[in-house]
Amino acid sequence: MATKLFVGSLSWGVTDDQLKDFFSAAGTVVSAKVITDRDTNRSKGFGFVEMSSDEEAKKAVDQLNNQELDGRAINVSEARPREERPRY
Repeated sequence: MATKLFVGSLSWGVTDDQLKDFFSAAGTVVSAKVITDRDTNRSKGFGFVEMSSDEEAKKAVDQLNNQELDGRAINVSEARPREERPRY
C-alpha cells in the first residue's frame, strides 16, 4: 500500500489543518491538502493525505473510511497515480 491516500466527500469548509488533525489519530501525517478550484479558490470536495508509513496509511483507511468529518461521511482509499491530461 502506498502512503498517499485519497479523501473524498469532504465538506466544503474543511481546511488542510482540519484534515491533518483528523488523520493524526491514525498516525504521523506528512502532509494534508484539500484540493481547491484555481479560479474560485473553493474546495472541490476532495483532498490527499500522506502518512509516514504504509502501516499507518492502512490503519487510516481501516479506521477513518466512512467516518464523519465536519458533518459528512468521508471516503478514504489509496491514491492512484496521477494521469497526465492535456490542457485546453
